[in-house]
Amino acid sequence: MRRPFIILLAANALSVTGTMLCVLAVPWFVLETTGSAALTGLAAFATTLPVVVAAAFGGTLVDRLGFHRASMASDLMSGLVVLAVPLLAQGSGLSYPLLLALLFLRWLTATPGETARKAMLPELAALGRVPIERAAAAYDGVYRGAAMVGAPLAGVLIVWLGTHALLVVDGVTFLLSAALVGTLPRPDPGDAARPGGGDGYLRGLRTGFAFLWRDRLQLSATGMLVVVNMLDTGVTQVLLALYARDVAGDPRAFGLLAGSVAAGALAGTVAYAAAGGRLPRRLTYGVAFLLAGVPRVLVLALDVPLPVAVGVALASGFAAGAINPILGVLQYDRIPQVLRARVIGAMAAAAYAAMPVGGLLAGALTELAGLRAALLAFTCVYVLVSLPPFVGRAWRELG
Repeated sequence: MRRPFIILLAANALSVTGTMLCVLAVPWFVLETTGSAALTGLAAFATTLPVVVAAAFGGTLVDRLGFHRASMASDLMSGLVVLAVPLLAQGSGLSYPLLLALLFLRWLTATPGETARKAMLPELAALGRVPIERAAAAYDGVYRGAAMVGAPLAGVLIVWLGTHALLVVDGVTFLLSAALVGTLPRPDPGDAARPGGGDGYLRGLRTGFAFLWRDRLQLSATGMLVVVNMLDTGVTQVLLALYARDVAGDPRAFGLLAGSVAAGALAGTVAYAAAGGRLPRRLTYGVAFLLAGVPRVLVLALDVPLPVAVGVALASGFAAGAINPILGVLQYDRIPQVLRARVIGAMAAAAYAAMPVGGLLAGALTELAGLRAALLAFTCVYVLVSLPPFVGRAWRELG
């Protein structure tokens, strides 16, 4: 019975599409209204800091509330918050500080839903008799596909409808996601029947972080993600927007470049699902991580023609397609069901910890040294953070 598994994928696709619309709409909205790279970076900070907070402290709540209820509540609340932004803006009641507060609340409420849907996956895949490797690849592939559609769609809708209408579409996608999750059978028996379900909140929180600390391989992988997520945030939410405005002169270039990475990643995920079992995991992960970040940022710094930059973005995205399925299978193999949401939340919180700095760093560095210098600096850090799979002792377990 694969219908529940497919519904889960559809719900997550809607939620991710809405997220991509928001990721692109907000920086463009701030640039339109303020013209400031620094304020755009501050808005990026307001959208990333709550992700860290919610991932760190929300996973235990998801375990206690239940994956099903947590996902629905998360999508409903975040959808309503997003809808409030264009409504207040139309009535001239949206100041910049209030926008920052709403952005903070939107991401604070949306993040537990991501954790809950990911935690549902093994049981719904088993219900549909889908092997976990294929299920993890399918989940990541749908995520990539939604990002691929959402990013260029956002660029087009900004031109056609404006950022206000785009944010309305964003809010509606979350409400539809909540409705779909409401039709799913509950894959978990509820907290009362769960081992450890009666643990206090703080004890449960400590248990999740302690489990992660003991797993040196996943801890090292999370450390890499800390840095690369910081860089990706600065690139996506600040540097690409500035490149589209100052170099390409067209907001559609913003969506095209971001969407090309997602399109390549979708193809890479499909390719890994088909052939990944025959590839050496450690080498595959290391090479994929290196190629996923370095080339696509370097070509922007070298001021190549836009079609070349788009082609490189596609290739980098293809390399990135293997990363999440490999990490997903490791999580499902190593983390007990009773701890799943809190450990995944702990990993996400750690991985997202430096994301708020990414937007601020990109905005400040661009203001001080210019766009090209910022792109070159980010490229160098991408190279350094890709080294652990090639030299780290804990990574031998991945082979």
